[in-house]
Amino acid sequence: MVETENAYQAQPLEVTSTATDGITVVSVAGEIDHNSAGPLIEALGLGELGDPPRVVVDLRQVSFMDSSGINVLLAAHRDIAPASGWLRLAGVQPYVMRTLELVGVHHIIPCHPGLQEALAA
Repeated sequence: MVETENAYQAQPLEVTSTATDGITVVSVAGEIDHNSAGPLIEALGLGELGDPPRVVVDLRQVSFMDSSGINVLLAAHRDIAPASGWLRLAGVQPYVMRTLELVGVHHIIPCHPGLQEALAA
């Protein structure tokens, strides 16, 4: 009998923030799940954003998102909206978009095909 052990190790999530013309662009790369969401939570904290907080989350390089990522985005939207700001998503990959559509996030947070469209909206 051969025993094998498969241990899942979350890959680190790469999150960078840049500000241009009063808009914060949060670029995310990797998989967003319970184990990796910390950097995204920090980047979307109101203390890190402009006043009013205008934020585009660039998801072009996100290969997976579970309910943890959805909760992070909804919490950010909840915090940003009362501060007269907005949150938009850009470049959502089809497999991630399907998840957002299943739970209706795309009705709450505008999704744009690319970064330029999200910035111009």
